[in-house]
Amino acid sequence: MELARRTIDAHTDAGPDEDGIHTMGAAVMAADYRMFAGVNLYHFTGGPCAELVALGAARAQGARQMRCIVAVGNHGRGVIGPCGRDRQVFVDYYPTMRVIVPTPAGPRSVLAADLMPLTQRWTPQGMNGLDPSLYQDPETAGPPIIRFNPRYLERAVRELMSISG
Repeated sequence: MELARRTIDAHTDAGPDEDGIHTMGAAVMAADYRMFAGVNLYHFTGGPCAELVALGAARAQGARQMRCIVAVGNHGRGVIGPCGRDRQVFVDYYPTMRVIVPTPAGPRSVLAADLMPLTQRWTPQGMNGLDPSLYQDPETAGPPIIRFNPRYLERAVRELMSISG
């Protein structure tokens, strides 16, 4: 979340309560723990969301598998959930990626596949039928495993403790 916040804070083009072209930042963590950031490019025709820009930046730098992704709004608006188009892209290309979403209790992560229940995945070869293996029941799958670089672990623990009370 911090990388996404820093990115949009540094590159937004809108003041508080103003519309702009760049108002969302996103960060994605690759399977090898590298982090990539992006900002949205608003356009009335549906310009790319920050999440898709971050995924494109990751791929351009050689990342092939993604662990998690988050988007935040400019001016401290916090975590913002992905739009429908982003959710479909996540399911099509990274169904087991974790997506950080806002909840009344604070941010939490969910599987990308859980954002679009009973969806069909698109691939360049065509539509695939429902693949039950993409959907893990959080009650039976066990706790998610999150790994941190040792230099970030202490801060992550503090933030998690502040979220959980």
